[in-house]
Amino acid sequence: MPAQSQDDRGRKAVNPGANYSEAIEAGDFVFLSGKIAAVRGRIIPGGIEAETKMVMDNLQSALAKSDLTMDDVVKATVFLNDLDDFGAMNEVYRSYYTGDPPARSTIQSGVVLNAGIEIDLIAYRGGK
Repeated sequence: MPAQSQDDRGRKAVNPGANYSEAIEAGDFVFLSGKIAAVRGRIIPGGIEAETKMVMDNLQSALAKSDLTMDDVVKATVFLNDLDDFGAMNEVYRSYYTGDPPARSTIQSGVVLNAGIEIDLIAYRGGK
């Protein structure tokens, strides 16, 4: 089955200003593109905690469009601008999972718009 990109109404998802899909479903897997904490092209104030919360909230909303939750996530990739932010990021990040957290890679990387963090996810639909 080919991969499909859909929004919550079943139409092809479109992202203004960029050539990518917010989410792609391939079989029982849903791949979510990376999210940063930007509003109108500017990173929100408040530091890594505020950025992580906004990113996780936005990822949670994107998962909900596919009838999934954070507990369906099997893999996360976290891109941090500064590894000194790891502890503060991790405190916010862990609050989004009720059971065992997913596998995760954390990479120090320059993030677009000089954001402190970007996260992408892979979720598994499983028996749903």
